[in-house]
Amino acid sequence: MKTPIDNPAKLDRLGIWISGLCALHCLALPILIPLLPLVSSAFFAQVWFERLILSVSLLIGAVALLAGATRHHGQYYPLLLLASGGAIYWFKDIFGHHFEPITIAVGAMLIIVAHVINIRLTRQC
Repeated sequence: MKTPIDNPAKLDRLGIWISGLCALHCLALPILIPLLPLVSSAFFAQVWFERLILSVSLLIGAVALLAGATRHHGQYYPLLLLASGGAIYWFKDIFGHHFEPITIAVGAMLIIVAHVINIRLTRQC
């Protein structure tokens, strides 16, 4: 029976989806904040919730990229993209709240690009 580690493309696709949802969450939150009292889901606006989603995304990404590198293509530079995107995303408000959507987009895109590169490198093997 094949495990997800044997086929890192599945983990890459999952990582892409989680990173995309994380970015969507962070970008849509300012629009949805006025509606939060109506649905009583204030935990979506908490920093710990954002960091939890990002941590899950980075964990899945690390497993997928390490599996792809060690078992298939031997290229570790997608991990650098994943780590860079995660760091930018984690410290998204370092440049202030005005630039937060830009840093979120850049961080999420780096994470997604790391997964896409890993999928392509794995297919070439």
